[in-house]
Amino acid sequence: MNRIKIALAAILLLLTFLWLAADTLYPQPLSYFAFRAVFVQYSGVLGMGLMSIAMLLALRPKWVEPHLDGLDKMYRLHKWLGISALVVSVLHWWWAKGTKWMVGWGWLERPARKPGPGADTLGAVDGWLRSQRGLAESIGEWVFYIAVALIVLALIKRFPYHWFVKTHKWLAAAYLALAYHSVVLTKFDYWTQPVGWVMALLLLGGSVAAVLSLVGKIGAGRKVQGSIESLTEYPALRVLETVVVLEEGWPGHRAGQFAFATSDKREGAHPYTIASAWNPADRRLTFITKALGDHTSRLRERLKIGMPVTVEGPYGCFDFEDALPHQIWIGAGIGITPFIARLKQRIAQPDAKIIDLFHPTADYDQAALDRLTADAAAAGVRLHLLVDGKDGRLNGERIRALVPDWQSASLWFCGPAGFGQALREDFRASGLPPEHFHQELFQMR
Repeated sequence: MNRIKIALAAILLLLTFLWLAADTLYPQPLSYFAFRAVFVQYSGVLGMGLMSIAMLLALRPKWVEPHLDGLDKMYRLHKWLGISALVVSVLHWWWAKGTKWMVGWGWLERPARKPGPGADTLGAVDGWLRSQRGLAESIGEWVFYIAVALIVLALIKRFPYHWFVKTHKWLAAAYLALAYHSVVLTKFDYWTQPVGWVMALLLLGGSVAAVLSLVGKIGAGRKVQGSIESLTEYPALRVLETVVVLEEGWPGHRAGQFAFATSDKREGAHPYTIASAWNPADRRLTFITKALGDHTSRLRERLKIGMPVTVEGPYGCFDFEDALPHQIWIGAGIGITPFIARLKQRIAQPDAKIIDLFHPTADYDQAALDRLTADAAAAGVRLHLLVDGKDGRLNGERIRALVPDWQSASLWFCGPAGFGQALREDFRASGLPPEHFHQELFQMR
């Protein structure tokens, strides 16, 4: 979490610094309209800069993952960038549009316009941009309303995922319109300064990303075809285990990583943690999904053996790689999935690490727990099962009591975000270094 907080702050500060090197928020003489003119420029640069970086992250660039600790953290930064851009854009809209309303209401008096340069004194580019200002302002205003609605829909968790995927894609088209708005209305002098050079690169990169999104090419180079080999249901857990056999091309994955799987083009790709170790000899992937929403609840009826599936990935840095001799794993509910993959990998490739695996769950299925117990025993992992209603709640104090040497361990958590945050704060208060707590933020919206 610290990395994405630092990244967001760094982006805001960099864009602000570049803009202040070209302009000022304290124009002389200072007046409402003088401040409005510079603030509209500043907020425009900041808003489009944030949106451009959000668009670039939507491409799921592999090289960024290690720096932000995985695609799950990248998507969290993408979300924060979108929210920040929304706030900045609302301020930008109000100072631009609200001022006109206040003049119309008689609350403000617009100063007399200064005569602009004649057409013969303008360069060809500057002259063309000035001729586009009216159109750019109109497009910017109406696309702003559409973009606000789309971002708000993306933040509403009850909005169905398959509709979210479709409507969120429209933001790419909105971005292209806003990029035109920005190019036309950005102060012409900026383009000859560092702020203009950076914005030009960001707008170009964001526009390329938007086009790739609109034509469905995101992740195209990392997609592999496959088919469903088997389906196993655990009704008491509301869980479905799906085994997919892949064609040639999958690069392999590390335990703890995830992939996007598409079984219905109309539904689009959904992210699933991979619950199996990689064996290039059989090219099988196992996904374990729990019926938690409209899509996952329908998988039991919709998926069929032999059905073609497109798999994109792998992604993520929740890979159990560290130098400590002891690890504590906490897989809450369906969050047990990445640990199942690591158990399989450890069975095939044993190592000397001491592992304590905690699995708190509200649902009980003896067959599933027997498989987990057998895998843990084969992998040499100490398993602590806690079924709600029988064994009580899991918390930091209980973990420390069961693992006295916890201070020599790293903690790896996958499960409900609130539970993970509570454990993180509890262990940090008890002296665990922040970098020793690893949490999968498995939320793609």
